[in-house]
Amino acid sequence: MSSRAWLVYAMTTTLLWGVWGALIEIPEKAGFPATLGYSAWALTMVPVAIIALKLIRWQLERDRRSAAIGLSAGLLGCGGQLLLFQILRIGPAYIVFPIISLYPVVTIILSVMVLRERASRRSWIGIILALFAILMLAYQSPEDSPVQGYLWLLLAITVFLMWGVQAFIMKFAGDSMHAESFAFYTMASALLLTPIALIMTDFSQTINWGFSGVYSALIIQSLNAVGFLFFAYSIRYGKAIIVVPMMALAPVVTVILSLILYAVIPHPIIMGGMIIAFIAIYLMAE
Repeated sequence: MSSRAWLVYAMTTTLLWGVWGALIEIPEKAGFPATLGYSAWALTMVPVAIIALKLIRWQLERDRRSAAIGLSAGLLGCGGQLLLFQILRIGPAYIVFPIISLYPVVTIILSVMVLRERASRRSWIGIILALFAILMLAYQSPEDSPVQGYLWLLLAITVFLMWGVQAFIMKFAGDSMHAESFAFYTMASALLLTPIALIMTDFSQTINWGFSGVYSALIIQSLNAVGFLFFAYSIRYGKAIIVVPMMALAPVVTVILSLILYAVIPHPIIMGGMIIAFIAIYLMAE
C-alpha cells in the first residue's frame, strides 16, 4: 500500500460526502422525510458492503472481538445520526451543528493518548486550522431555531462523543480488521436501527414515493454509503489525527456546489471557514 494512498482515499471521501451534503435536501424538500432518508442510506449500504466483502474474498472477521468492535463503531455512527434528528426537533441548529462538528477533537485526543499518534509541526498547524474551519463551516443562522429546555445540549454532546469515539475505534482496530469489514458491520448496524427511524417518521404527512422522493434519496444516499467505505480505507492507512479532521471539511465541497447549483451565497463566516479549510488541507496533506 502506497504511503500516500490514505490521502487519495481521504480526498475521495471528502468529495463524495461534500456532494452528498449539497444534494441531500432535494428529496427532503420534495416531501421525503430525513428519517426515511436514513432508511434509504441503510439500504444503499447493502450493495456497498457486498462489494467490499467480495474485494477481500469474503474474509469477514467474525470472531467475537471483531464483531463487537465492528458493531460498536457502526452503532455509534448510526445511532448518532438518528439522535441528531431528534436534537434538531428540540434544539437550536445554530448551536447544535458547531458542537457536533467538532467531534474530531475526541478522535484526536484519544489517538494521541492511546495510540501515541504523532504528526509534524506543519501537520499540527493544519489540524488546528481544520478545527477552526470546521467550526466556521458549521455556522447556522440563529433565526427560527426551536429551543425546548436543555436536553438538546446533552444529546448534542452525546453525538459529539459518539462520532469521535467511532472514528477512534475504527483506527484502534485498523491493523486487525479489514476496512471492508467495517463497511459490513456498519451496514448491519444501520439496518438494525432502521425500525427506530421508521418509528420516528410521521407517516400522517404526505410522503413522496416518486422519483424525486424515494428514488432520488437512494441515489443521493449511495454517495454517503460509498464515501463511508473510502473513509474506512483512509482511516486504516492514514493517521486518525489527520484523516478525521480532513473528512470533516466535506462542507467545503457542499458550499461550492450549493453556490453553483442553487446560487446560494454563503455567509461571510462560512466563506472564511472555506479559506482556512483549503490552507488546512494543504498543510495536512504533506
